[in-house]
Amino acid sequence: VQLQASGGGLVQAGASLRLSCRVSGRTGSEYTMGWFRQAPGKEREFVAAISWSGGSTYIADSVEGRFFISRGRPKNTAYLQMNSLKPEDTAVYYCAIDYLDRVAGAPSVYDFWGQGTQVTVSS
Repeated sequence: VQLQASGGGLVQAGASLRLSCRVSGRTGSEYTMGWFRQAPGKEREFVAAISWSGGSTYIADSVEGRFFISRGRPKNTAYLQMNSLKPEDTAVYYCAIDYLDRVAGAPSVYDFWGQGTQVTVSS
């Protein structure tokens, strides 16, 4: 199983970015797709998650109202729409999948992780 995150970049505060995550390989089951981020010197932080059906989502309080997660068709793709970006959103963003489809925020429940994509927001 491989996860490929893309869409990161350098933007000014207030701008928008859309991250994509594509899952490939033999996944064999339904799964939640989640987004996490990690800034230099900080722990990995939950951002958003979406169920296999797309009917259940979970967004971190720190990005609620600015970030939106969605599932693509086919369902092996997820998107993270990031609006009104702030310098504190600067981090490497990772996508991950949970085979138990729990839509959870704990990194420990996720089974596979992508390599990350850098998002840098300048003030």
